[in-house]
Amino acid sequence: MCGDSMVIVVLLAFCMLSVSARALAPSPDETTAARHWMETAFGEAAPAPPFSFTCGGRSSAELLKTWKLERATSKLDDQRTQYTLTWTDPETGLELRCVVVQYLDFPTVEWTLYFENTGKADTPVLENIQALDVRLERGDAGEFLLHHSLGSTARPDDYQPLETWLGPGSTTRYAARGGRATDPDMPYYNLEQPGGEGLILVIGWPGQWAAEFARDDAKGLQIRAGQELTHFKLLPGEEVRTPLVVLQFWKGDWARSQNIWRRWMLAHNAPRPGGKPPAPQLLGSSYRFYGEMIGANEDNQKMFIGRYLEEGLKLDYWWMDAGWYVQEKGWPQTGTWEVDTKRFPGGLRAISDFAHARGVKILVWFEPERVAPGTWLYENHPEWILGAPDKQLLDLGNPEAWNWVVEHVDTLIVEQGIDLYRQDFNIAPLDYWRANDAEDRQGITEIKHITGYLAFWDELRRRHPNMLIDSCASGGRRNDLETMRRSVPLWTSDVWHEPVSDHSMIYGLSVWLPYHGVGTYVGPQAPAAAGTMTPAEQYAFWSHADSSLMCSIDVRVKGLDYETLRKLVGQWRQVNACYLGDFYPLTSHSVAHDVWIAWQFDRPEAGEGLIEAFRREQSVYESARLKLRGLDPDAQYELTRFDEDKPRRMTGRELMDDGLVVGIATAPGAAVYQYKKVNQRAS
Repeated sequence: MCGDSMVIVVLLAFCMLSVSARALAPSPDETTAARHWMETAFGEAAPAPPFSFTCGGRSSAELLKTWKLERATSKLDDQRTQYTLTWTDPETGLELRCVVVQYLDFPTVEWTLYFENTGKADTPVLENIQALDVRLERGDAGEFLLHHSLGSTARPDDYQPLETWLGPGSTTRYAARGGRATDPDMPYYNLEQPGGEGLILVIGWPGQWAAEFARDDAKGLQIRAGQELTHFKLLPGEEVRTPLVVLQFWKGDWARSQNIWRRWMLAHNAPRPGGKPPAPQLLGSSYRFYGEMIGANEDNQKMFIGRYLEEGLKLDYWWMDAGWYVQEKGWPQTGTWEVDTKRFPGGLRAISDFAHARGVKILVWFEPERVAPGTWLYENHPEWILGAPDKQLLDLGNPEAWNWVVEHVDTLIVEQGIDLYRQDFNIAPLDYWRANDAEDRQGITEIKHITGYLAFWDELRRRHPNMLIDSCASGGRRNDLETMRRSVPLWTSDVWHEPVSDHSMIYGLSVWLPYHGVGTYVGPQAPAAAGTMTPAEQYAFWSHADSSLMCSIDVRVKGLDYETLRKLVGQWRQVNACYLGDFYPLTSHSVAHDVWIAWQFDRPEAGEGLIEAFRREQSVYESARLKLRGLDPDAQYELTRFDEDKPRRMTGRELMDDGLVVGIATAPGAAVYQYKKVNQRAS
């Protein structure tokens, strides 16, 4: 007991270590480990490459010794060197090209395999291609611990972090479901080894991947990962690729290693429209009042934009989701992609011009891979659509289909003044892919579709270098690394309107991805309820707050408490740069309704950060002690709680060793702190 309040002390084992800002750069030991592994795996004296396959019934370990090997090196930029290893079978002309990128500013190595038939006849069958096939050995004490996460399945625990011990004799397998990469698991892993070191391992493949961790009875662990099913011959002149594999080496503390990963994601992976990382943004939408865009029209979209601005809620983007197009047979009849000029006589251009004149950009939803029966595309080009008898999947591996969708979408972007392209994917493609494959071509349709999908986005980005892409797939079911190199996820789950689910998503995703948005913030009430906003609704607001904040408020109602909303949005704008900083969980992850959950975003270079703590509605605890991370122990920090007037000062050592006691009198409730370093050393 503390006074009249019960206190819960919340900390994780990894939070026991005080890590200063200086420790967030990769250490020399980590850099050395990455370079040593690079030489061991790909150097001229390497015993075997870190991948495997079978060709014509013979293993790659046997075959590659007899194939001609050529090496080439090129400098991509000051921080990246590319190594290309090319093996050629003198008998068949089958060529294997392994493209390796070594990062000089991070302890990171990545590679992708390309198989090409340079001969005049079909190749023998390639099968069981494992883009990653390596053996690790642990030390004498302790076991391998795998840190991993759920993906998105539209459940309250979406993106929940998990830990799995890999004991002797065990085999643990993970795979995508239905061909969408982050359903039900994320293909992102952090393998912690005894002695305070580990390896981050990520598979970049927007399709059906699989990964296996097999322990022997001694100290060994065999890791294999790649496309789940490969059994195909290659035709003359044909080339295919494998999933991307990324390894990042670390020593010390796994939570610190995740922040090194976040920094690598921002430095080398996050899209940079206009040459800059995506900035935090506020979006508005009327989706819940007009059935997405089914009941929307030019007048009500302009009215909503105007009302947001009239109330002093400056939007960065206006969000227009599904249903703006011609509806042959009712929503969601995708496959036409022509603006419904009955509802939008000036096209979407009239809305974008209205928004642009007021400093607001527009986001528009597409789903080009799903084609509904009865639409123009379905009726006129059935040869472009996969599936029998239920054709639904546009074959992006078909060059004619690919050219059509590139030109059609590009034309709409230009003519309608679209600033942010949003792509959804609401079908599971795996059965369509596999049904299209012959017995000796299993996996080919998937590879070609994925290659076309990535090339489609690359071409849109080439034509529109200032445009951001939003990735959606029934929420967040395609957030693999290859996709995240080209886009950001602004709608990470089809669970929304519920704070506990938002907590799960922000906590779990922030471990791996530095930029995202969660569902939608609908304002002061549940979707169908009435009433006005009160200050207590800061719990709902901050539960949803993220790098990207989307609001769907019925601004037609002029009696809402816009003053409070303006205040909350203003506070979010004060701190939203912190969401791109380092992330530290301050409590365990939970979707229980009787606990606290809290986290910290820290920007050590700027000397500032953000703490968000939530007391859920059934928690009996009125306060919690939160031990912060990443601070300078010898500096003083000024902490300002947004619902209090008086700031407080504490040293970094006090905040990390003793912790910050946070009180929340009523449940549910939120406490949000902004902190800033006020000097270099405590007095």
